[in-house]
Amino acid sequence: MLTDTEGIVLRQIKTSYNRRMILLFSRRYGKISAGTGIGEKGRSKSSLALRPFTYGRYELFKGRDSYNINSAEVLRSFYRIGEDVDKYMYGAYVLEFTEKVLQEEMPAQRLFDLLIEFFEVLEDRQRGIGTLVLAYQTKLLQIMGLLPQLEQCASCGRGKPAAAFSVREGGIICADCMSKEEISSDSTLISCTKFDIVKVLNYFLANPLKKLENIALNEEMGKAVQKLIREYAAYHLDITDIKSEKLL
Repeated sequence: MLTDTEGIVLRQIKTSYNRRMILLFSRRYGKISAGTGIGEKGRSKSSLALRPFTYGRYELFKGRDSYNINSAEVLRSFYRIGEDVDKYMYGAYVLEFTEKVLQEEMPAQRLFDLLIEFFEVLEDRQRGIGTLVLAYQTKLLQIMGLLPQLEQCASCGRGKPAAAFSVREGGIICADCMSKEEISSDSTLISCTKFDIVKVLNYFLANPLKKLENIALNEEMGKAVQKLIREYAAYHLDITDIKSEKLL
């Protein structure tokens, strides 16, 4: 049957006979793989909609076990991201991270809207791009129900101040529990005493990305938050070997 959906191209792979396989984050169907014979080059409305950082509408032929993109049109092109090397690299990383979190054919409309908002803010961002990416990842984890425990100790369940973050336990650890041998020997502990990481994450959660346009973490704090998110995602979501991360 023929259907249509708004979408964002996550990735594309060239196949035989001038065809391509498009990994599309669609508003209606979630993450889907769709073949297409639309040419990569040219300035037709369909070919333009298959370029990176483009929000488009896609006409699909939905078969029993596959999709095909018959035509496409641009709804909004965030072309300025591609004109800046840093923005392009960070944008590519966010697309790859998002791809790894999404499950096949499971709609995630709130995340879809968040990704559009991220593109809008990234296009105009002049500094602190890494901070914007960390805020996006934090919100993504919340939307997908994967957020670590930030309100109470992941070991005892009490709402005490965080002394550390345990990647293994999936949340903050209070000072009392830090004295337990099984906790103190946890190799995944990340200290929360030097940097108030939890406060930063909660600030990200409390504010839309557009309100964070003038916020930029200092280098040490940024690296601490990045370490937490990266190790948490690797341990609990098996998100490793992100190719674009090596270019940042």
